[in-house]
Amino acid sequence: MKIIYKFVMLCVFAFCLTFNLNAQKERQNLFNGLKFRNIGPAMTSGRIADIAIHPENENIWYVAVGSGGVWKTENSGTTWDPIFDDEKVYSIGCVTIDPNKPSTIWVGTGENVGGRHAGFGDGIYVSHDDGKSWKNMGLENSEHISKIIVHPENPDVVWVASQGPLWSKGGDRGVFKTTDGGKTWKRTLGDTEWVGATDMLIDPSNPDVLYAATWQRHRTVSGYLGGGPGSGLHKSTDGGETWRALKNGIPGSNLGKTGLAMSPFNSDVIYAALEFDRTEGGVYMTTNGGESWTKQSDAVSGGTGPHYYQELIASPHYEGTLYFMNNSALVSTDHGKTFTNMSRSNQHSDSHALVFKNSDPNYLLIGTDGGLYESFDGTKSWKYVRNLPITQYFKIAVDDAKPFYNVYGGTQDNGSHGGPSQTISSDGIASADWWKTLGADGAQTATEPGNPNISYGEFQQGALWRIDSKTRETVFIQPQAREGDPFERFNWDAPILVSPHNPKRLYFASQRVWKSENRGDVWNPISEDLTLNEERMTFPYYGKPQSWDNAWDIGAMSNYNTITSLAESPKQEGLIYAGTDDGIIQVTEDGGANWRKITLNTIKGLPTTPFVNDVRADLYDANIVYAALDNHKYGDYKPYIIKSSDKGRTWNLINGDLPNKLLIWRLVQDHVKKDLFFAATEFGVYFTNNGGENWIELEGGMPTIPIRDITIQRRENDLVAGSFGRGIFILDDITPIRNFNNNIATTEATLFPVKEVKWYGQSSRVGSQGDAEWIAKNPPFGANFTYFMADNIKSKKDIRKEKEKKGNVKFPGWDALEEESRQDGPSVLLIIKDENGKVINTVNGTNKKGFNRVNWSLTYPNKSGERLQVPRGRGGFRGGGVMATPGNYTVTLVKRVDGENTVLQGPDLFRVEPLFDGSLPRKSFKEMDAFRDAAFAFQQDLTATNIALSRSQQTVDAMLRAFDKATSPSDDLLKRLNDTKIALLDIDKELNGDAIKGEIGERSNPTASDGNSLARNALGNTYGPTDEHNGLLSRVQSQLKKLKAKLLPIVNSTLPGLESDLKKTGAPWIEGQGLIDN
Repeated sequence: MKIIYKFVMLCVFAFCLTFNLNAQKERQNLFNGLKFRNIGPAMTSGRIADIAIHPENENIWYVAVGSGGVWKTENSGTTWDPIFDDEKVYSIGCVTIDPNKPSTIWVGTGENVGGRHAGFGDGIYVSHDDGKSWKNMGLENSEHISKIIVHPENPDVVWVASQGPLWSKGGDRGVFKTTDGGKTWKRTLGDTEWVGATDMLIDPSNPDVLYAATWQRHRTVSGYLGGGPGSGLHKSTDGGETWRALKNGIPGSNLGKTGLAMSPFNSDVIYAALEFDRTEGGVYMTTNGGESWTKQSDAVSGGTGPHYYQELIASPHYEGTLYFMNNSALVSTDHGKTFTNMSRSNQHSDSHALVFKNSDPNYLLIGTDGGLYESFDGTKSWKYVRNLPITQYFKIAVDDAKPFYNVYGGTQDNGSHGGPSQTISSDGIASADWWKTLGADGAQTATEPGNPNISYGEFQQGALWRIDSKTRETVFIQPQAREGDPFERFNWDAPILVSPHNPKRLYFASQRVWKSENRGDVWNPISEDLTLNEERMTFPYYGKPQSWDNAWDIGAMSNYNTITSLAESPKQEGLIYAGTDDGIIQVTEDGGANWRKITLNTIKGLPTTPFVNDVRADLYDANIVYAALDNHKYGDYKPYIIKSSDKGRTWNLINGDLPNKLLIWRLVQDHVKKDLFFAATEFGVYFTNNGGENWIELEGGMPTIPIRDITIQRRENDLVAGSFGRGIFILDDITPIRNFNNNIATTEATLFPVKEVKWYGQSSRVGSQGDAEWIAKNPPFGANFTYFMADNIKSKKDIRKEKEKKGNVKFPGWDALEEESRQDGPSVLLIIKDENGKVINTVNGTNKKGFNRVNWSLTYPNKSGERLQVPRGRGGFRGGGVMATPGNYTVTLVKRVDGENTVLQGPDLFRVEPLFDGSLPRKSFKEMDAFRDAAFAFQQDLTATNIALSRSQQTVDAMLRAFDKATSPSDDLLKRLNDTKIALLDIDKELNGDAIKGEIGERSNPTASDGNSLARNALGNTYGPTDEHNGLLSRVQSQLKKLKAKLLPIVNSTLPGLESDLKKTGAPWIEGQGLIDN
């Protein structure tokens, strides 16, 4: 009975879980019509983990980005496509092309470095269609895969080197082998606790021979131990089924990360880059397949530490030439005995991957923390691949500059940047629109409200600077320890806070909080050490304390026992919160005179030592505070968001229905609706509109990517997100999310308030620059309308197909099918009118369930007249390029079905305002309107005249052909027809110019047709029509009037007379004569 009860309860739980997930997915889909736009930049790119060049087409590259997915180019980097954006993870360690079938691509997820900011993966993926689609093939708990080898003759045999989890023991670590194409895997080297594998080689002359480097390492929140007794070199002679340790000549200390390379000229020659105690190391070589090893040099990767590099690559073109990945890549031409810095003029440091082309011994393609570089002359010079938007931002900020605000951010190893949220350029935001504010690793940034000329940024570990955007000068303003003080422990991205009560007041933090009243010129500490202040070298690694003689490396770590987040209540000056990396939030209510300690592990549901990623004081109530906590550095990937309503004395979790594996990096509260929050998470952006009870992911326009910071630009109501691997994302105008409620969800359609529209002329950049520059999109120019539909409006065909999906399949009948084919619509339209109720334009909407966004480019439709046939490339409603003038407008949302318009909402008022004034006073809007109406009238008159002339000429030509078929032709009629033809040709010459001169490009005298583009020329700007434009309009109006006086008698009397006389001759029927009367 108990078994039956348990089974029933399990089924109920599974059903509820599935129902909840489906409901959440349904909610997500409703918001997909609100799309983020990626503004880049691509100017500094980001960290490259691996590169694979197609063996049969060297123009095709696959690039594994450490925290930005997989990218593919088919034209040697001229253009790129991200091909992994829809998978569950973003972090990539390696990519391998199947040598048997190059359309098969294998990808190992999870970065292949031991860095503090490394993303984790969920196993190995394969694509059998050149990267178009992917399937997860297992090893879901590997987290970090560094190498994949496919058997050169059997594609079903694949070996994987998995480093395994970085922060905790267990998982799928070691060397794994499959013999069935990835359906099943067997670990053949490594263990289930701490020993993984980091590199692997296969003997191309004997695929049964493999070499592997195992790696035991453990990173914690406080430090890093990069080696252990499980690290070592191994060889297999039975296809990776069993392994033998290679120790002869290898030092006996605990090894760290190892890089392996095999000589392309002799497979018995193997090179190994070894890490020893405390970041020392050396390069070793064997000439007998690993039986014995000889030390070649003391070379070891430096910079961030061996864990971050150590890749060793042997040149396929020059025997004995080795390339050693490092903060500054090294090269040896004598089998590793001596290394020198590789020539890298104007190239980014921190190299990770290097590949060659078989066809060109002078070609190298290197992947760094700053992207890709090509050399065509053997490293003497480098060409930067400048169109990969994969920058990793730690933190971001926005200013309040006009007309468009700027976004600032600090990046991983690519400095700090500033860039516009949009530009007036018609093509968008280019790399040239961005600027660099600081170098090194960027971290937190901040701006001064009301003064966009001042911003703040920092290098890693608290090197704080004030930046003057007018001069682009920087002033070092880091607070300095006083005599007798211990060193200041600044976090890698130490928190900067501009006081909401005084924009000149700054707070900054190390292990204590500092305050400045004059933008950082003078600092004073307002607290003692607010952390646990521990000795991190005493902490356990691999579950126990470790000896000094080990592969320790904390040089590129954050300091530990640091303050990571600061907040001051905007409702109570001096109410300040400080969150730490060791599980504490401290609060002062008197500006720092007294502090109250909150130990977070005393709160139900929280881990032992949560890392405070973010602390946020409520915008509306001084008693309320929130915090985003993180425990992934203990191997726990759960989300933790907590709330206190009594200034931190008691707390409760508000994770709601967030996924169970989702790190929370930052929070932002809406400044208008108090229960609306947005969360920056490891996998995108989530929001709650009920204070955390339910969360919805905003997926529109957002790839699978970590969002490390998020903020709201309040003037524009834009949500701005900083990603760690794909640059900056902006969701323009979150007002619809703010206003959304359950009533809207069930109302047929709801149109949201329209943001004030900016009126300006878009500029153009220098063109013809090729396809290699990545340019981000601006928001669509003009008025952007957002509406929500409870369901899409269904056509008769849609209704039939829905019934058929439910199993009710039958022949609907001929009449029903005819009704389907004749149905007009359904369609959704937005009708724009001016303040006098005159229709300005009609815009086609989208008919989708959920949110819809549609743009009106502020233009009138083409008013030159409608022809009977729709011209090519023109359908529906189309802009004519002439802008409406500023003023009040309305928009009405309607549905059209079977010739009937039904108003869904509106008319709703919105305003169009000039973005700025030009250097010269523009013409009045009244003058612009009058000129536009006159120009439109002329264009229609010109079109009507051209069509009448053309049809008259066609008619006369048809009459002449019919005359030759008449039974009783007349010489007089023939003469009259020819005279009319000549008269029409004279009129055509007067209207359209001399055709004979046109054959050789000679110019004709001015004609009325010169006014064809007059409206666009005069009103394609915000200045308005000049006197010359008005003069030209008068001239062409006069010319057209005179020309029509000649054409009208021919159309009204001459042609009807000729037609009547032609009929009398027995000539056949001519098109245009209508029905035959019989």
